[in-house]
Amino acid sequence: MQLTYKFQLLLFFLFGFVTLTNAQNNTISGKVTTYDGTPLAAAIVTITNSGKSVLTNSNGLYFFENVTEIKSIKVTFSGYESTKITVSKAQIGTVLPDIKLVPEMKELEEVVISGSYADKRKKEESLNLEIVSQSYIQRNLGGSLMQSLQRIPGVKTISIGSGSSKPLIRGLSFNQVVVVENGLKHEGQQWGADHGLEIDQYNVSRVEIIKGPSSFMFGSDAIGGAVNILPAPLPKLHAFGGNIDFTGKSNNAQIGGSFNLYGRNHNWFFDSRITAMDYADYRVPTDKVQVYNFTVPLYKNHLRNTAGQELDFHTSTGYVSDKFKSIFHISNVNSKSGFFANAHGLEPRNVDNELHDSSNRDILMPYQQVNHFKISNTTSFKIHNHKLETKLGFQNNFRREWSQYVNHGYMPPIYPEDMYAPENLERQYDKNTFLFSVKDEFELGRHQITIGANAETQENKIGGWGFLIPAFNQFNTGLFVHDKVQLKDDWMINGALRFDYGKINVKQYTDWFPSEVEIDDQITEQYLDRAENFSRAFSSFNWSIGTNYNPGKLALKTNVGTGFRMPIAKELASNGVNYHYYRYERGNPDLDPERSYQFDFGIEWKEQKWSVELTPFYNYFPNYIYLNPTAEHDLYYGAGNQVFKYEQSEVNRYGTELQLRYQFAYNLTAEVLAEYLYTVQLSGAKEGYTLPFSPPASVLTGITYNPEIKNLKDTYLTLDYRYTAEQNRIVPPEKMTPASHVFNLVAGTKFKVGKEDINLSLQVQNLFNTRYLNHTSFYRLIELPETGRNFIVSVKIPFSISKSN
Repeated sequence: MQLTYKFQLLLFFLFGFVTLTNAQNNTISGKVTTYDGTPLAAAIVTITNSGKSVLTNSNGLYFFENVTEIKSIKVTFSGYESTKITVSKAQIGTVLPDIKLVPEMKELEEVVISGSYADKRKKEESLNLEIVSQSYIQRNLGGSLMQSLQRIPGVKTISIGSGSSKPLIRGLSFNQVVVVENGLKHEGQQWGADHGLEIDQYNVSRVEIIKGPSSFMFGSDAIGGAVNILPAPLPKLHAFGGNIDFTGKSNNAQIGGSFNLYGRNHNWFFDSRITAMDYADYRVPTDKVQVYNFTVPLYKNHLRNTAGQELDFHTSTGYVSDKFKSIFHISNVNSKSGFFANAHGLEPRNVDNELHDSSNRDILMPYQQVNHFKISNTTSFKIHNHKLETKLGFQNNFRREWSQYVNHGYMPPIYPEDMYAPENLERQYDKNTFLFSVKDEFELGRHQITIGANAETQENKIGGWGFLIPAFNQFNTGLFVHDKVQLKDDWMINGALRFDYGKINVKQYTDWFPSEVEIDDQITEQYLDRAENFSRAFSSFNWSIGTNYNPGKLALKTNVGTGFRMPIAKELASNGVNYHYYRYERGNPDLDPERSYQFDFGIEWKEQKWSVELTPFYNYFPNYIYLNPTAEHDLYYGAGNQVFKYEQSEVNRYGTELQLRYQFAYNLTAEVLAEYLYTVQLSGAKEGYTLPFSPPASVLTGITYNPEIKNLKDTYLTLDYRYTAEQNRIVPPEKMTPASHVFNLVAGTKFKVGKEDINLSLQVQNLFNTRYLNHTSFYRLIELPETGRNFIVSVKIPFSISKSN
């Protein structure tokens, strides 16, 4: 019995040894690392012919057993190129050489949001579309939102100093480009070149930039394109935290930051932010400028009285479930900023330079104060196959321009004590806007249909001793239907129809002072009417049709459609001196609605190491509205200013944007971003001329290095060189602008403190302090060069008090 037991035990050990030997002889093992040898945990290692997969451990090791046949192994890991290696039968039972993964091409992901949302939107949208993320804005942080986005081809700004700007898309701006925030159109005093965009860029999560007529989506004013600021993603379930942003800029000594706090349980959430900034007079690479043939010396290169302050508040809160969502957004953006003291009014010689130059942080007259308040609600719910959404909003834009009273024309030399406006209040605008929209999205077979309607009312009151445009009331409404048809997996057709109706009521304005008028050879004094009561109604029918073809690496899109824009109060009824431009502007109450016909084409090809995108377009306006200089001169309200009158003409516009990216090595990427625009007036007094603020052609060449540094991640170093061609095609009083060569340097990284990743970025704008002119700048007319060298440091510190499971 004892011998039998020992024999059985011996057989057991012999069997185990043979089995273990066979298992070792039928194993495959190895290690997965980065290019510099750092182990990669949780990489997916797959035997291709069997489909069997394992994950690497914390040391990057993997192990397969019972392998009988193998041809190759494939390794994938997020953020790295997948790699396949061939394995021979002789290598079964051995340890394979280390598999080193190379990082994926990352430059496109830094600029445009990577992932399913951006890819899906661009493949389904037949209009030319760019989508950028919050990280892109931080990486290219400028003085305002639009200045942070102008690296994108086709997007420029009309800059007003260092802290304010308005969008310029393919050469169109003002009321030809719509800005939409949280689904509602932003309504400020966007008709003025000196009126910036009241948007806090720290509160921007994602931005869609649509190039070309978008009237079927947003109605009037989207004739040139749209900047669609999307709501921030909701906080994660059962999370409570936030982030702190700090920003410093050397050129204008800006200090500022933003504090964000959010929280959510299962259904309720809140997300709030407060932003504050303070900046001094900015500097330019010159010690003097020419203001209409008068030499103005600049103290220590500072542009006197361009300092400013900003204080913004935002909050959103609401209830969210699978089938119902209702969210409230409340925001208030408040700013105070100076106008360049030597370029405002008719007396550039009479500026007290000693007073202004005693401090570069004070804000003296002339200056502007703007407060923009918004409140809105978005409610959506699902009923069977339908998704219904309503938006309701109110916004108030209150703008005041302060300047010392100086009598012009027949204005009294001493300001009356009993005047209704303060002595130094030159102009005041107070606009209230109510907006409502509703839409229904549903599927019908292969059709994805959206039906919607919107309505908007505006009331704009005026004040101050100066006059440019009268008070007005305005009403707009529209109906639209949009159909998206998925013909095949790679073929899609978009079609849209829209009808708009609008009405504007302009209110009478009479001078508060008498003017001398000659009647029948006799001089008499009269209170002149600058504007009369009148009403205009407009309607328009617009359409758009486009196709998308996405066969693998290739993506093709075409779109043809119309756009529409109602004339605004300034174009219909302005009648006063614009002191910023030293001209007298006169409206035309007989203007017709602006109409546009546009054809867009897009082609994109993506390979593993390179991508190319080309987006040509053609645009025709039968009745473009423009401000035409005439032979008349004003004798009542200024010093003989030349009269500019709003007129209409036929216009042709065409151009293209090019985006080319190539990955030379796993951590070295280059890109070329180019744009070209040609415009010409086909009729009217300026036949053969271009359009105002037409940006010249430009090419940006950038090279990005992504080193792998221990304890740091997502590290980048980018050197940009932008060549801007000369702009010799102008519309008087514009001036020709010479070519320019500008270098910018951008660097950044993330490092871990505790459990959070701290985001650090550094920019050096205008690296070599180049003196150059920007043709689309507000101050271009006075030969004012762009901002000199500017170091920008930005730090983003997230924190979590409690995290989602």
